[in-house]
Amino acid sequence: MKISIGTNIKEGPWGGGNLFAINLKKYLEDKGHVVTNDLKDKDIDVILITEPRKTSESSAFTQIDVLKYLSFVKKDTIVVHRINECDERKGTNYVNKYLINANKVSDATVFVSSWIKKLYSNQGLNHRNASVILSGANPEIFNKENLNIWDGLEKLKIVTHHWGGNWNKGFDTYKKLDNLLNENKWKDKFEFTYIGNLPKNFKFKNSHHISPLSGFTLASEIKKHHIYITGSINEPSGNHHIEAAQCGLPLLYINSGGIPEYCEGFGVQFELNNLEEKMDYLINNYENLLEKIKNYPRSAEKMSSEYEKLFLNLYENKSNVVNSRKINLIDSKLSKFKYNLFN
Repeated sequence: MKISIGTNIKEGPWGGGNLFAINLKKYLEDKGHVVTNDLKDKDIDVILITEPRKTSESSAFTQIDVLKYLSFVKKDTIVVHRINECDERKGTNYVNKYLINANKVSDATVFVSSWIKKLYSNQGLNHRNASVILSGANPEIFNKENLNIWDGLEKLKIVTHHWGGNWNKGFDTYKKLDNLLNENKWKDKFEFTYIGNLPKNFKFKNSHHISPLSGFTLASEIKKHHIYITGSINEPSGNHHIEAAQCGLPLLYINSGGIPEYCEGFGVQFELNNLEEKMDYLINNYENLLEKIKNYPRSAEKMSSEYEKLFLNLYENKSNVVNSRKINLIDSKLSKFKYNLFN
């Protein structure tokens, strides 16, 4: 198959959506498929919409571009829409409506967690071909090799990382950790490191801050620590905790969004008001949690194989999928819609 993934892939640290596209592209190409990131070819079998908002740097094409492709180039191309974003994550008020509208051009929808699938269903998006495919990270980069295992004597090293500096990334939690380091009970028990961008005008007082990292450099830094924490609010999936779990760090994860779907059974769940209690529990059960994390199942290969299976199934049933569409293709005779992708 020829598959177009709608992401402008960036080099270096750039967030989970970028890593998703990199990992999926590599897997599909290794399986013999042809992968592109635009709509210039006339023979695309599957289009994957990942970011339809044209204002986003990562957007390679929008739902309008896809509709034009179906109308003027190849009407039996299968369209899949991956939804991994929502207003609830960053406190906006336009993303959900936009994605629900963009979804109308798709033949199938993939949600990155059951949480976000339910959220959109409650807001009116009830796609006939909807599924949940959990995300994964690259084990060639994020693995347990050279992991620093806590000996119970030195300070417990806690770490987290985010590309985005939005407050909802967990800064209520990270600020609380920073403040705990002022207290006699905690200042000699742990240290905290934040890797990534910070909110505007925010600085840690007692914690370590490292600029954004990616790839092997990021994995190496994560593995210098013992515990990984995520306080990200209303996160549909996130890659950060997956990368840490694959590196072998037990997880301290907030009960919010889709994160529990990825972390349950591989760490300790907390709320902001019981963080200290859960930290005590984790410290006392570190060895047991360290053993459990060895079986963490989420990987880029597993994720990508599920996407390939979906694409193949839709492609093999293409006639039924296309015939059941409810969108109206643009009339190519209308001069105001003149469109030539190949000039």
